[in-house]
Amino acid sequence: MLSRTADHLYWMARYIERAENMARVLEVTYSMSLVPNAAQSEAALWLPALEISGNVDTYEEEYGDVNAAHVIHYLAMDADNPSSIYNALRNARENARAVRVAMTSETWENINALWLEFSQFIGQDLAKTGLREFCDWVKARSHLFRGVCFGTMLRDDAFSFVRLGTFIERADNTARLLDVKYHLLLPEGEEIGGAVDYYEWSAVLRSVSAFQAYQKIFSDTIVPWRVAELLVLRRDMPRSLHACLDEISPILEQLSGARHTECRRLAGELHARLRYGKMQDIFQHGLHEFLSDFIDSNNLLGAEIQRAFLSINAS
Repeated sequence: MLSRTADHLYWMARYIERAENMARVLEVTYSMSLVPNAAQSEAALWLPALEISGNVDTYEEEYGDVNAAHVIHYLAMDADNPSSIYNALRNARENARAVRVAMTSETWENINALWLEFSQFIGQDLAKTGLREFCDWVKARSHLFRGVCFGTMLRDDAFSFVRLGTFIERADNTARLLDVKYHLLLPEGEEIGGAVDYYEWSAVLRSVSAFQAYQKIFSDTIVPWRVAELLVLRRDMPRSLHACLDEISPILEQLSGARHTECRRLAGELHARLRYGKMQDIFQHGLHEFLSDFIDSNNLLGAEIQRAFLSINAS
């Protein structure tokens, strides 16, 4: 496969996943804003959404104070924010348009219709009306995109790069979400198990579609360290770090073939740490440190994938 074609497919999938992840962040933050005393101030509640996206500095330069209306617009509709849902969906459609012949007609029609339908939300004040409906729409269209890809694409290199982009992006977002939310919501000992605490952690689990999975696995009160275990080490949880590397590692082995690529080695190393790691050891050394290191390693893995397969001179 030509590197340019692989690049477009890989980034198309990453942008679709990024849009869904941003919608999930907005949805969980909005849900927590409805809980009395969920945060000391509006700024304290909405700042983590910016921290997850990694755009605090650029937001403050453009908007100044942190408030719900500005953060929602910035993360959802701001054309100048490269991480906004608007730009993610636009870039996904542009990448798809560039390689229409490499995907099925159903896949192209789905992503083109997604972009055309998105126009209904442009100009709306999502902070006042329709944020939940907007987030539900973004998630539903993302699910539909993956379903069409899975149901219609030939299991060749094109399909592999679509899947690879999806799980690299998903792993990054899950790690960022857990890192920021864990330290924001970890309560003092006397507050553990309170009504607000339960609702907030429920909202975090729902943001990654893990609430029912948590209940089924643990059958107990929601506690922070079990949430962390579910989203880091449980390979049967679809959005966990372990589940993402379960997908990434074999894809890179297939694409690399007999080549000993650095991205294949990095993926194997990350996969081994999650497969054989223990939650008590992770907490002993610090969950924040573990997640920060994972995010850095995942970014490095993405850079090595770019170098090995997606650059113009890749073989």
